[in-house]
Amino acid sequence: MAGRGGGRTRGLLPFLALETVLHYQRLERKPPVTAGLMAANCLIYLRPAFLDSILPTIDEVWFNPRLIFKYGDLKRFFLSPFYHIGEPHLFYNMLSLLWKGVQLETSMSSVEFASMVASLLAMSQGITLLLAKSLLLFFDYGKPYYSEYAVGFSGVLFAMKVVLNAQSSNYTDVYGLIVPSRYAAWAELILIQMFVPGVSFLGHLGGILAGIAYLRLKGSFSGPDPLSILIGAFSQGLTSFVTWPMRIVKDLFRWRRRRISGRGYVGGGGNRRGRAESQATWRCPACTYDNYGLLSICEMCGTSRNGDDLSSFSPPFSRGLDDRLSLDELRRRRIERFNR
Repeated sequence: MAGRGGGRTRGLLPFLALETVLHYQRLERKPPVTAGLMAANCLIYLRPAFLDSILPTIDEVWFNPRLIFKYGDLKRFFLSPFYHIGEPHLFYNMLSLLWKGVQLETSMSSVEFASMVASLLAMSQGITLLLAKSLLLFFDYGKPYYSEYAVGFSGVLFAMKVVLNAQSSNYTDVYGLIVPSRYAAWAELILIQMFVPGVSFLGHLGGILAGIAYLRLKGSFSGPDPLSILIGAFSQGLTSFVTWPMRIVKDLFRWRRRRISGRGYVGGGGNRRGRAESQATWRCPACTYDNYGLLSICEMCGTSRNGDDLSSFSPPFSRGLDDRLSLDELRRRRIERFNR
């Protein structure tokens, strides 16, 4: 998080876009949640015309413990991580999100990663809020932290850094200082506070503590992550809602392809096309040929449906014959016709 202050620059976002595209091109699996988070942060910062009237201004979402406790302003609690005070602030946070998010999301499912980010965001904001309130109540130390204004995604990034390096036995470079990777977040917390003015110490500390708490909770909970289940169910429901019109159209075209035909089939096998279609046929009493239900005359031998007599209808193979064919001849020609 960054405190109140800072300015705007130009030209860094094209470099961010280029780095993101090059990074994703090298990946076999493209992490969608990481890309979505980066896009959301950038769109909120750029405020295009179609979103300008919807998005609250930065003055409405500053993370301020005093205002959140006094007015119960949850908008400040949940939206402040997605706002940035300047292009450098956004640029460095998004580069960090790109590096950490890709590694974490490719090591788990996208649903699990989305669940983790949502949990870390809520936990880091909540812990920061409790730290500020505790300093006021127990140490009467309210002005620097309890009334502090801050925005930015860095609290969540510190929590992600803790999760990413939790099992690492390697060493990493933190601004020129070589430290064990598992302690890199603590080293970065101290060095940033020493050399970068205007950053939120409590916001970064809250992110580190949120990452530790998340790992402890995940380690002690053996069942599936409830939030992952919820996100998975929501995504499946959304997918079904989006695709159901296409399914209706496909079913409509499939129904239209079923043309009505006078052709029946030999034998009474109702299993061949299903019970519903077999009930729409009738078997000729003379030659046992199954005819389509809409026909009143046997297509094979010309016998009427009720079996009273032979009609004047002549089947295709018997046109030009004046005499009735014997039953054996009908059966022979039927076998010959369907065994071509």
